[in-house]
Amino acid sequence: MGNPALADEIELEISDVSGQKVFSVANVPTANTVGELINEVLPKMNLPRNDPSGAPLAWQARLEREGRHLHASERIGDALERKDRLTLQPNIDAGLC
Repeated sequence: MGNPALADEIELEISDVSGQKVFSVANVPTANTVGELINEVLPKMNLPRNDPSGAPLAWQARLEREGRHLHASERIGDALERKDRLTLQPNIDAGLC
């Protein structure tokens, strides 16, 4: 981060929350947002966009290097480094009883 020689694209490793689906993704544009990256990789990883009842799922990415969830609006070039590992997980809101 803060590297003046920052490339226009980086390589990332992305997994689902179970760790069973792990993908290396090359040529990720650093100008894109984390939300754009999530939307692009969901179908490639065969992850659902809806829960079993048909309601849309909101996915979030956890940056393993820092142990935090990324905001969908964060720019990839600002938040991520080459070869970072992201874990995708659905944002599950508990319902009221």
